[in-house]
Amino acid sequence: MNTLGQIFNNSLWSFVVLDTTTILLAALGGAFTQQANILNVALDGMMLIGAFAGIAVGAATHSIAIAVLASIGAGLVLSLLFGWASLWLGADFIVAGIGIGLLTSGLSVFLLERLYHSEGSYTPTTFPNLPAIHLGPLVHIPVIGPALEGQSILVVVAILLVPFCHWVLYHTRFGTHVRAVGEDEAAVVAAGLRPRRIKMGAVLISGALCGLAGAELAMGTLDQFVSGMTAGRGFIALAAIFVGRATPVGTFVGALVFGFASAIANQLQQVLNLPSNLLFMVPYIATVVVLLSRPVLAAYRLKRKARQGPEVYAGA
Repeated sequence: MNTLGQIFNNSLWSFVVLDTTTILLAALGGAFTQQANILNVALDGMMLIGAFAGIAVGAATHSIAIAVLASIGAGLVLSLLFGWASLWLGADFIVAGIGIGLLTSGLSVFLLERLYHSEGSYTPTTFPNLPAIHLGPLVHIPVIGPALEGQSILVVVAILLVPFCHWVLYHTRFGTHVRAVGEDEAAVVAAGLRPRRIKMGAVLISGALCGLAGAELAMGTLDQFVSGMTAGRGFIALAAIFVGRATPVGTFVGALVFGFASAIANQLQQVLNLPSNLLFMVPYIATVVVLLSRPVLAAYRLKRKARQGPEVYAGA
């Protein structure tokens, strides 16, 4: 019982929010491209370059606003490259996404070496802090208070983006066009619309939100950039999108599941002193299990319907 108390404490809920926020921001961006029938595997690379841009520009300007805008801008540049290669040049989405990931991984190391004479990480001596959440008396609310207290303002932004993205996708003309181009591109062409422009809009949104996710990752907790610091979070975000069927609310639930798995791994490492490499596998194992469960459950339902079919027919 004492061990459980050490794991399920206020620190755990704080880590859940911290890990969920980064995944959620990237996943919301990916939900737009998924709704447009684009599998965006470049999410991780866009996050990484956003993280680097935020730290580099923040250290140079000492302005948190400019640093966050730089992160968003870096994500937008990568999304432009991804969209140009896939939508205008006809490159396969997956190949283009992998290429973006390799480019950002190599580019970040190159820039670290050239600008800061380091291949592994860069920690500015002075860096502006993101505004933090202070709940005052509300901090005593069980679970929610300790989880949100002291978190960066980008946590609030991520939470507010869930209903906003839902509104954009389901209550605006642009959202209707995005969903339409994902369901039937030929019908969109027949309606006189331009599918490539609509898809490009979805790609740009994903780039901006991934850049924001990179800003939260680099500036929300560490105030430093570490090579490969995204550690596959972009692919976990993809899993959250699949879990939530590319809807903002469902994607939020998926991100929360994976954020909880990551936070549990962190707590287990501190409490049980188990090998870190083993525990860092927990969120990725959860990702694989969730992704495999969907086709398995679908196949089970099909078999069940097939068995019930003759009985239903005979009863009729």
